[in-house]
Amino acid sequence: MPDFDPQRLLSRLRFRHLQLLLALHEGGSLRAAAGLMHLTQPALSKALGEIEAAFGAPLFIRTARGLEPTPQGETAIRGAAMLLNELAHLGQETSQQPAVTQLRIGAPPFVAQGYLPEVLSRLIAEHPHVRVQLQEERVPLLVECLLAGQLDALITSYPTELPEAAGQPLRYEKLFDAAFTVIAPADHPAGHAHTCDWEYLARQRWVLPTRSSMLRRMMEEVFRRESVMSPTPVIESTSPFTNLQLVKAGLGISAVPSASLRAAPASLGVREVRAVPGISTGPVALIYRGAVANPRVALLRSTLGLAASGETPAP
Repeated sequence: MPDFDPQRLLSRLRFRHLQLLLALHEGGSLRAAAGLMHLTQPALSKALGEIEAAFGAPLFIRTARGLEPTPQGETAIRGAAMLLNELAHLGQETSQQPAVTQLRIGAPPFVAQGYLPEVLSRLIAEHPHVRVQLQEERVPLLVECLLAGQLDALITSYPTELPEAAGQPLRYEKLFDAAFTVIAPADHPAGHAHTCDWEYLARQRWVLPTRSSMLRRMMEEVFRRESVMSPTPVIESTSPFTNLQLVKAGLGISAVPSASLRAAPASLGVREVRAVPGISTGPVALIYRGAVANPRVALLRSTLGLAASGETPAP
């Protein structure tokens, strides 16, 4: 295979070509994509030939159902989405008066509410020109947004499965281990017991986070380790602060990040349950795309006190 020549790609490829790639992927056919881009089918077919010549590989194959991306095409489509999102972000930054740096961070609710306020206070104090866009979501969706270029970095638990994205290696820098606590309504016997085992806890009514969350996986692991069937929750909720309120209302016992419990007002009235053995801690990390240096991520890493050279620990 000949060596890749990036200059050939830079000299032949235009941002319009990137838009065409996404239109072909979204439309699924030359006809649909031509309508999306307000082009004739012959003009779009010619443009696709130019794009494939620039990449030096076929990016789509024609099937009875329309166009399907090749493996190289899937990589090009992901890259096109990321580059167009980055261009839009650059436009937003340069249009501000005075100039600002817009840092886009993603985090699940328990990190955003229990850990980020202190971090963002330091960041903005150290870098007054920084403006932060914070997205609170489930970890799988946050990873998708990061790979698409819609976010600069995540501060989150590790995803269940590390995504494979050619040309977009993700870097993971562990920040801390999050602790978790079982909680009960103020009048629940579990909150007044000296200790509770998991066989007893499994018989109670539960409010739990969704299955995609790190805490839910760790809870189910505790039940398996103790040879107890994991309970079916009466309510599933992604937000630890919502779960605190649901427990306060007497809807069941739950488990929340210890930081969320500490941040809750004392008047909330829920009680900590001394579950034996306790729930294991879970790693929280800074996650970002490692292929290209991002000065916005560098500002965040500096605030977090991370060394100049990042690491990629195994989850």
